[in-house]
Amino acid sequence: MKLINKTFLGALALATTTLVLSPNEMHAQRRGGGGSHMQSRPSQMSRPSQTSRPSQMSRPSQGSNNKIGNGNNKIGNNNSIGGNNKVGSNNRGNNSNNRGGNNVNINVDNSHHNTRINNSHNTTVRRSNNYRPYTRPPYVYGGYRYNCYHPYYYHPYRPFYWGPVWHPWGFFITTLAVTAIVVEVNSQHYHYDNGVYYTQGNGGYTVVAAPVGATVTTLPSNAQTVVVNETTNNYYYGGTYYEKSDKGYTVVPPTAGTIVENLPEGGEEVKMGDITYVKVGDTYYQPFQDNGKNKYEVVDVEADK
Repeated sequence: MKLINKTFLGALALATTTLVLSPNEMHAQRRGGGGSHMQSRPSQMSRPSQTSRPSQMSRPSQGSNNKIGNGNNKIGNNNSIGGNNKVGSNNRGNNSNNRGGNNVNINVDNSHHNTRINNSHNTTVRRSNNYRPYTRPPYVYGGYRYNCYHPYYYHPYRPFYWGPVWHPWGFFITTLAVTAIVVEVNSQHYHYDNGVYYTQGNGGYTVVAAPVGATVTTLPSNAQTVVVNETTNNYYYGGTYYEKSDKGYTVVPPTAGTIVENLPEGGEEVKMGDITYVKVGDTYYQPFQDNGKNKYEVVDVEADK
């Protein structure tokens, strides 16, 4: 009986020891102690695998970033600023300006009537009464002989401006100054004012070439005296030539060999072979230099027989 009690007590003591050590062991495990039990719990740490939730961060791809992306697309609409390409039209304007600047043919259109210069009323060149033979051989081109006293020297044609009261052929105005007068030539009436001749038309007056034979009593103060030959001088203003007469100043055709320094608007450079003339109406001018100064000589043109 005592043996049974000892055996029972021993078993009881062993069980009690086991129960007592288990909490200690677990405490040791919590402190990071060893043992196989430590490894089992980390297996329960598989819960962090539930952090797969961050995979839900894919939402930002659906979220504001996309909206920003859309916003960027909207900003991309700023490409419509490419509409500024319309500014390219300014280039057209500049090119047209460059073309206007480069064109030697000058068409005056200072009104809404789109009036273009009409050179058809100009006259042909005449020879002086005191004609002197040309000592230089003529320039022959296209079946014509171009005679000049001076050697050819090219300089660009730059129209001269005679002031605010002067207007080139084709210029249109609705009213005339009170100083304008009527001049009759070959039964046709012209209006004259400050060196400019007008014809009346629908709604106003158009500047025309001075009609040969028209006589006026006065010329503008800046009219020039030009040498025709050793004994003859003419008066020159705005591309028109005058001779002094008993009644005043009479419009005459340009005389071959006359030298002028300035040409009016409405002319054009005409290249003939190696020489470039300036044509104003029906009159050809050869550019040359006299003591370093640019001038023009009225060309005598005749058929090459």
